Amino acid sequence: MKMVTTKGIIVLCVLCFVSSVSSIVNTSGGTADGSQAWGYTEVRHGAHLFWWLYKSPYRVEDPSKPWPTILWLQGGPGGSGVGFGNFGEIGPLDVNLKPRNSTWLKMADLLFVDSPVGTGFSYVEDDKLFVKTDVESATDLTTLLKAIYNVNTTLQKSPLYIFAESYGGKFAVTLGLSVLQAIKDGQLKLQLGGVALGDSWISPEDFVLSWGPLLKDVSRIDEVGLNKSNSLALKIKQQLADGQYQAATDSWFDLEGVILDNSGNVDFYNFMSDDGNSPVVAKTKASRHLGKKPYAIISEANGPDLGSVMNGPIREKLKIIPANVTWGGQSDGVFSALESDFMKPRIAEVDELLSKGMNVTVYNGQLDVICATKGTEAWINKLKWDGLETYLKLSRSPLYCGKDESATKGFYRSYRNFAFYWILGAGHFVPVEQPCVSLQMVGSIVNSPNA
Repeated sequence: MKMVTTKGIIVLCVLCFVSSVSSIVNTSGGTADGSQAWGYTEVRHGAHLFWWLYKSPYRVEDPSKPWPTILWLQGGPGGSGVGFGNFGEIGPLDVNLKPRNSTWLKMADLLFVDSPVGTGFSYVEDDKLFVKTDVESATDLTTLLKAIYNVNTTLQKSPLYIFAESYGGKFAVTLGLSVLQAIKDGQLKLQLGGVALGDSWISPEDFVLSWGPLLKDVSRIDEVGLNKSNSLALKIKQQLADGQYQAATDSWFDLEGVILDNSGNVDFYNFMSDDGNSPVVAKTKASRHLGKKPYAIISEANGPDLGSVMNGPIREKLKIIPANVTWGGQSDGVFSALESDFMKPRIAEVDELLSKGMNVTVYNGQLDVICATKGTEAWINKLKWDGLETYLKLSRSPLYCGKDESATKGFYRSYRNFAFYWILGAGHFVPVEQPCVSLQMVGSIVNSPNA
């Protein structure tokens, strides 16, 4: 893999961008020009998180607007941010290792982490070390951030924004609270700018209840399919009310089957497509977005398999991946360990972030099914945040691509420290399906000097 140049890879030290780190970081590497750094952090004995940090070539020095850093958290659980988010969505190169014009580096530095441990290039030495809850994952990530930030005064001056996609949203809100506590306790030298939740699995109950009505409204299922879907969704709601989280996960998987059987195999990422036939996704053998089916990777329609890229040229570039570690090799174990936490909601954590004054942004693709806008709006309406009533009464503002107002690309509404973006024409993977308006949105969220 190459960014602009791939020369001068240096192993076992991180140059310029990340200064010498504490003993908790075992191995690290980076490019000779300091534009990239990567490494392993042993967050617990035998549990190793892999991270990759990019310094933006578009950086602008503005005393009134410090240059931000975005931490990207992928879904799954078991989806690789270093792979999917980086090469599939927002990093400097796409899956074909060609430059991406819409990279979010235009607005911020980017930090990708394969989290939880066992995801992507991250690994555990014993299966007992997989995390079993979102909170445990947040604790590991906070340990990683301490190792990276506490020794780097440059990064400490850059506000960090946690961006998440899909199940990553549950990790993001628990991490946000963990980071705030660590900062308060004087254990973490970091400025937290905000949390952004993209098509995020915050309230599983509201999402499963939304699937049938949404797909009926857009003619993907009929009354028979709607009744079957609603019946199983209500069963899940009761299981969640009874605290039967493992049973709810099993029923969720059954509900996906009912939806596929009655919709002509609708694509859970985009109801305008059939499963496996989307023009912007290619299948791999890794874990899917939220579970046990093949994960859809954004790439060119006839592009290479991401697994081959990650275990081939990327592995060769990084140099530090242990011989017995394969990208995505432990992802199934990550999901299995979290099955009992999978269906638990994290609405209360969003409320707590808002009550602490943290900026929270939600954005959703219009065509998504798995984390449908209908479900997202439902859980937002359950917030106990004292600004909700006023927020809901405000009118939305249209969004466009640049100065071209001939086509509406989305809508936006905000009040105090909460904001919502409705992105039209996009499914689950908003940055890929609507790159122009997404980049503008990101610039606004992180208050980038380039926005």
